[in-house]
Amino acid sequence: MTTKKFVPVMLTPFEDGNAIDYTILEDLIEFYLKAGAGGLFANCLSSEMYHLSREEMLASVSFIVQKVNGRVPIVATGTFPDTLDNQAAFVKEMYHTGVDSVIVITSLLAEETESEDVFEARVNQLLALTDDIPLGFYECPVPYKRILRSDFLGELVRTGRINYHKDTSLNINSVRAKIAASKDAEDFALYDAYMGHAVDSMKADAAGLSCIQGNYFPELIVWLCNHYGDDSEEVDKVQQFFAQNMSVMHDTYPASAKYILEKRGLGITQICRNGSELKNTADYDKLDTLYCQFNALAQEIKLNMVSL
Repeated sequence: MTTKKFVPVMLTPFEDGNAIDYTILEDLIEFYLKAGAGGLFANCLSSEMYHLSREEMLASVSFIVQKVNGRVPIVATGTFPDTLDNQAAFVKEMYHTGVDSVIVITSLLAEETESEDVFEARVNQLLALTDDIPLGFYECPVPYKRILRSDFLGELVRTGRINYHKDTSLNINSVRAKIAASKDAEDFALYDAYMGHAVDSMKADAAGLSCIQGNYFPELIVWLCNHYGDDSEEVDKVQQFFAQNMSVMHDTYPASAKYILEKRGLGITQICRNGSELKNTADYDKLDTLYCQFNALAQEIKLNMVSL
C-alpha cells in the first residue's frame, strides 16, 4: 500500500482582544509536525480565514513558512470575494510568502446560481491571470459548496498547473472518479476531508487526509494514514470512532477543537472570531466524553501521542 499523508487544516490561535497569538501558533506548528503531519494547509476555513484581514492572512502565512523552514510543503488559500483580477493579484501576493501552492476556493469563482460553464470559464481565466503559479482547489462549504466535475479536474491537472485538491464531496464515488481522471499526473495529490469513508478513500488512491478531526487528535489521523491498508480490527475501530463522533466534532468547531487542545496541554484559548463557542455544560460534557474515548482508543492501539 502507498504511504499516505495527513495535511492539517490549521487553526488560528487568538489572544484576549482577538489578535493572532503567534507564540501559540508556533507551538501549534510544532505539534502538527511532531504528530507526523506531511504538510500544512494554512489560511483555510479552520483558520477562520473569512475573519482575517488580508494583511493578517499574509503575515500569518509568512510566519508559518518561516517557522516550518522547508520541513513539509505548505499550501494556503489565496482567493476571496472580489473581482477576478483582484483575486489573481492576491494569489500572487500569497505565493510570494513562500508557499508551495496557492489554493482556489471553488465557490468564489461563480455564484451558486451560475452555470458550470460560467464557473469553468472563470477557472481558466484565473489560470491565465496567475502566470505559472502552482494552484490547488478547495471545495469550501462557505459561502456554498461547489464540487468540481471529475473530467474538468482531469483537464486542469493535465495543464501542469494544478497539484492539489481538497475534496469535500462526501461521496466516495466522486472521489474515485476524480482520482481516475487525474491518475497519470505525477505532481498532483487529492486529499479527502471526509472521515466517514477515510479508509475507502485512501484505498482508492487518495494521497491522504485533510480533515478537521486532525485538529483534535492529529496522531490518530496519522496512524490511520499509516495503517489504512491493514486488515485489522484496530483500523475498523479507528474508522468507527471518527464516524460515530462526526457531529460532536463539527457542532461547535473550531472552539471545540481549541478546547480539546487546551485539555491536551497546548496554551491555546477558545477564542474564535467566527462566533463559535461552547455555550453550556452539555457542550463541555460531550467533548470531555470524546476525549475520554480517544484516550481509551489510543491506549488500545498503543498510539504514540505527542506530549505538550
